[in-house]
Amino acid sequence: VQLQASGGGLVQAGGSLRLSCAASGSIGSINGMAWYSQALGKQREFVGIISSDGSTVYGNSRKGRFTISRDNAKNTVTLQMNILQPEDTAVYYCNVRAELGLSYWGQGTLVTVSS
Repeated sequence: VQLQASGGGLVQAGGSLRLSCAASGSIGSINGMAWYSQALGKQREFVGIISSDGSTVYGNSRKGRFTISRDNAKNTVTLQMNILQPEDTAVYYCNVRAELGLSYWGQGTLVTVSS
C-alpha cells in the first residue's frame, strides 16, 4: 500500500493551496481518510477526517478555512486550504484508515506560508 501526497509548496499569507493524496495497492475497504500536520518541533496535529459517507470532522484550528473531500472511485483525498497563515506552516500527512483497523500514512508534503 502506498500513499502519494502532492500539492505542497510556498504561499503567501492569505493564499490557498490544495493538497492531494492518492492511495494505491491492496488497501481493501477504506473507512476514514484524514490529514494531519506537524510543524517543526511540535507534535503531529489532527487537521480533519472524511468518512466513507462523506461526513467530515475538523480540528478546531483549521475549521472554516480547510475543506476535505474524497473520491472513492480513485481512493484519493484532497485538502483545500484557504486563508493560509504562517502558523499553518508544517508538513502535512495524509492518513488512510482501512478495514481491520489498518492505518496507513503518506510521506508528507511541506507547506510553507510566508508573512
